Amino acid sequence: MMAPPPAIRLEGVGLDFGAAPLFRDLDLCFGAGIMTVLLGASGVGKTSLLRMLGGLVMPDYGRVAAADGQPLAGRVAWMGQQDLLLPWATVMDNVMLGARLRGDRADRGRAGRLLDCVGLSSRAAALPGTLSGGMRQRVALARVLYEDRPVVLMDEPFSALDSVTRARMQDLAGRMLAGRTVVLITHDPLEACRLADRMLLMSGHPARLDAMGVPAGAVPRAVDDPGVLAAQSVLLRRMMQ
Repeated sequence: MMAPPPAIRLEGVGLDFGAAPLFRDLDLCFGAGIMTVLLGASGVGKTSLLRMLGGLVMPDYGRVAAADGQPLAGRVAWMGQQDLLLPWATVMDNVMLGARLRGDRADRGRAGRLLDCVGLSSRAAALPGTLSGGMRQRVALARVLYEDRPVVLMDEPFSALDSVTRARMQDLAGRMLAGRTVVLITHDPLEACRLADRMLLMSGHPARLDAMGVPAGAVPRAVDDPGVLAAQSVLLRRMMQ
């Protein structure tokens, strides 16, 4: 069973990129058990912030920590823009990759159930090179879910997909990551409005984060929901300023 998801706090965080400050004295809390979506122009620091949450980048000063006082290490799963599947391993083995790398006993039954959830149970023995891009992304999502971590960090995981496959992947992620502490980066205002429990727009150097209005309704929201479309329009206009 998944451990209770923690909130994550940044307390007085500062980070420079070369001579340019990305963050200065940043205080921020990512709520427990909800999906927070980050938007903003390229280069504003979204990926650097996500990497700090995952412990891949250390701030120059300040603190990043789980609000429950326990270490974040071992409680975070990562899904990036690339699926990073091992080309010589089957779909099933790619889903169980984390367990194998840690030397844990692989649970083929659980991996199979997750592949069924993402609609790929019939391709369990296939190699990644035989799959479409959308299928590969669904394998990557199944791998993240197999890790069963209470914190999931996602850096534009659906950006390379066609619009129909992307909408289906959003539906899967919205349903299957419910109840976890999720931070998702996207450049797509529709994706944000479909998936966010909370939306933050990053801008400036050093970066500031402004809360944006979230449509009513449970995640994942319908692509043609009037509230979603209205919020998308407001968000897009704000991003263009």
